Amino acid sequence: MTATSQSTRQILVTSALPYANGPIHLGHMLEYIQTDIWVRFQKMRGHECHYVCADDAHGTPIMLKAQQLGITPEEMIAQTNIEHQQDFSDFGVAFDNYHSTHSDENRQLAEMIYNRLNDNGFISTKVIEQLFDPEKKMFLPDRFVKGDCPSCGSEDQNGDNCDSCGATYSPTELKNPRSVVSGATPVLKESEHYFFELPKFQNMLQEWTRSGALQEEMANKLAEWFEDGLRNWDISRDAPYFGFNIPGTTDKYFYVWLDAPIGYMGSFKNLCDKNSNIDFDAFWAKDSTAELYHFIGKDIIYFHSLFWPAVLEGAGFRKPTNVFAHGFVTVNGAKMSKSKGTFIKARTYLEHLNPEYLRYYYGAKLTSRIDDLDLNLEDFAQRVNSDLVGKVINIASRCAGFITKKFDGTLSSTISEPELMAQFIDAQDEIAQHYENRDFSKAVRQIMALADKANQYIADKEPWQLVKDPAKSDEVQDVCSVGINLFRILVTYLKPIVPNLAKQVEDFMNMELTWQSISQPVVNHKINKFKAMMQRVDMKHVEAMVTDSKDTLQATIDAPAAKKALDPNSPLAKDPISPEISFEDFSKIDLRIARIAKAEHVKGADKLLRLELDLGGESRQIFAGIKSAYQPEQLEGKLTVMVANLAPRKMRFGMSEGMVLAAGPGGEELWILNPEDGAQPGMRVK
Repeated sequence: MTATSQSTRQILVTSALPYANGPIHLGHMLEYIQTDIWVRFQKMRGHECHYVCADDAHGTPIMLKAQQLGITPEEMIAQTNIEHQQDFSDFGVAFDNYHSTHSDENRQLAEMIYNRLNDNGFISTKVIEQLFDPEKKMFLPDRFVKGDCPSCGSEDQNGDNCDSCGATYSPTELKNPRSVVSGATPVLKESEHYFFELPKFQNMLQEWTRSGALQEEMANKLAEWFEDGLRNWDISRDAPYFGFNIPGTTDKYFYVWLDAPIGYMGSFKNLCDKNSNIDFDAFWAKDSTAELYHFIGKDIIYFHSLFWPAVLEGAGFRKPTNVFAHGFVTVNGAKMSKSKGTFIKARTYLEHLNPEYLRYYYGAKLTSRIDDLDLNLEDFAQRVNSDLVGKVINIASRCAGFITKKFDGTLSSTISEPELMAQFIDAQDEIAQHYENRDFSKAVRQIMALADKANQYIADKEPWQLVKDPAKSDEVQDVCSVGINLFRILVTYLKPIVPNLAKQVEDFMNMELTWQSISQPVVNHKINKFKAMMQRVDMKHVEAMVTDSKDTLQATIDAPAAKKALDPNSPLAKDPISPEISFEDFSKIDLRIARIAKAEHVKGADKLLRLELDLGGESRQIFAGIKSAYQPEQLEGKLTVMVANLAPRKMRFGMSEGMVLAAGPGGEELWILNPEDGAQPGMRVK
């Protein structure tokens, strides 16, 4: 379907469901802004387009976090839902419906889909062994187990992969495993699990993934899974678990990734129940002719492009028309960082900057490919100031005053530059195709090239000089009226990206900006007095946002600590105390004064320095992750405190024989503890 087609399309669009255990940040916002731009464009073209989403509200992390906060999961996800919706609304993301996976609609649909899969022979059971926390009486997902890497022996590694050597493994292979939830040593325990028989859909999926339903990069990546052979998918979890019971069971629950995508259907069903003019089956039935699009991040391609279409096929529903994946957001060329203040929450951004700045910057850089997008904060300010303020809004600010003051706010009755106007009008099909293809950056480049032409036209005509000659009054009105018309067309093209600016322009122009009106010059029309529509980005506000983001570090806290009333200026308000340990645990730690005899860089390590510590006759080698805060020459000769009785840890670069103590949030803000003068290497710290 091309962007120039005049037939009305039925379109259902979704974004991935944000997880309900934390706030929205600027990495998340890329996807919702991308989707919202595309949806707004489709609606401007006159199509029936519905945009739905919901909070992903189930799973072990949500259950455990609610326990830590001393509230129910239902209370936590309800509050998070309110916060998420407010953030999206303030960024101009206009969902037609926003719901929750913890809903009656989602429960009914999940049970119906499961029962259909079961009746059709696509569900099987199998007894498996899993790690079990004997204190919390729960099976442990991979992320809730830590231990020593079975490959290199590195300590404190995740349950599925090692950060030190890169090995992947099963959590049952970890050495010295411990539960992240309680600290207890987990035990192996058998449990019957329910599996979706994904291999039965391999032929269908191979054909579908190459049908044009996916970006080429996605299809190529998925080909690797087919080469290895698809495996049955475990769709069950054992109690305790926050989610929906599997029909016919009391202690088995749907794995969150089974009912999460069904949440798209649940949210749309909720919309249909509120609006009787929308037919659920018209969009989801097997023979549906409507279009269905999922916008997702590249990290969840596997679930949306293998599991989800297979589940839909097996349950008798239609498959997506397309699944569109995007890359991650980096800030200033690096991964978002809390210590650097570049892990920026949506709410923190909104407290400092206009949301349309970010909508425009993302729009100006988004392509149809799965490329990461870098939010360079200096470029961000310069691009917004140059394009939106310096080029687009500048056109109206140079022309509107003359129309208001000299011609009673009325535009000319004719267009004096029809050829120039035609260039702007004729660009609509190509710009529309860029929007349709999600190549927003190409659309923006073309729009800004037109803005340059408009500004050049005004600069050449110099209405501020013409107005000095009373005999050229009509020419002033004609020039400025052409400028206002060009401005109107440009903002109409930009309306999907900056809807609030477009609304201000509609108030100024006394008319709605529609795609259909692009080709209709506005003549003999009354406009309102021009008002400043957007301020330039001030870097001091950007810097303040970054500074405030450094104070949003999260820490896991226990329920009693969560309820304590802390002084907001206390360090504990920003970095809450971790769960308490016993005195017996603490008494085992042997803290000693040590002199840093030698410090040096570690080849191939981004964060580590190699330290030789003098304990008063005994030398220890330690690899410390403090490279971001110190150069080796700053450390040699200084005293510090170390944990002397920590078991040696084998690392890729050698054996680390202890741990240096440091304080701070990380990055450059990290301080080695320097004991008072008079301390001697080897002395015990009490």
